Amino acid sequence: MTRLRRRRGQRFSGLSFNKLLPNIITVMALCSGLSGLRFALAERWEFAVGLILLAAVFDALDGRMARLLHAQSRFGAELDSLSDFLCFGVVPALVVFLWSMVDLKNFGWMAVLFFATCCVLRLARFNVRLDDEKPAFAYNYFTGVPAPAGAGLALLPMILDFQFELGLQDAPVFVAVWLTGVGLLMVSQIPTYSFKQMKVPQRWVLPTLIVAGLVVAGVISAPWFSLGIVLIVYLITIPLAVRTYRRLLKAADAMADESETAAEAPSGMGAPPDQGTRSADEQKPVG
Repeated sequence: MTRLRRRRGQRFSGLSFNKLLPNIITVMALCSGLSGLRFALAERWEFAVGLILLAAVFDALDGRMARLLHAQSRFGAELDSLSDFLCFGVVPALVVFLWSMVDLKNFGWMAVLFFATCCVLRLARFNVRLDDEKPAFAYNYFTGVPAPAGAGLALLPMILDFQFELGLQDAPVFVAVWLTGVGLLMVSQIPTYSFKQMKVPQRWVLPTLIVAGLVVAGVISAPWFSLGIVLIVYLITIPLAVRTYRRLLKAADAMADESETAAEAPSGMGAPPDQGTRSADEQKPVG
């Protein structure tokens, strides 16, 4: 009977599907991003960009699903980082290179290598700083542009060219400079909004849902125009994030200085002179 029970326990041991679901979504993101490279090699640029953006959607879902199902693991974190590097560091740079920068040859390839290097450095820095202590408000901000947003910005010239036919495909120097600039934003110390951590006030819940519905409807009806607007708006939020972060940092420093001053103030000094601690000369009656 003991052996039978032991075999039954071993038979049903292992991870449940719920625990594997976040990792499955991460693998779906990886496959989607790499498939975008395949369509780029076939010069089907719209499908290539669309699959990279789909990988960004999967990337946004896997972490939330892991927290919802209590399925966080070191394995899942490492898998997510490797997937992010391939989908948002390697593939977008190669797609942009094949789309516009092939004629630049070595100089275009240098821009690709620079962007990919910046992406992997940004991910490594993010992983190292996960356990760092920081002020409560700092959790609403990233340091530098996150990898999925960086991939979207790298593809912005393609997206705008799809919609408005600006001829950016024939401007490889501009595209190379743009790709290099996005890479610098990713490894910079510039604070950017972490929208997934920000809390929406109760009075803004309904307007936020309405805006989200409009964005989804726009992406379905006019995908390139809507995505271009979203990415441009994100660029506009960067200086706003810098300003609000600095203001909150100054306020936090002022509060810390006040706390230190209060802690260093001596205690037990007695009442002030006008409350019974006057000198003997002052206590003598006049006349």
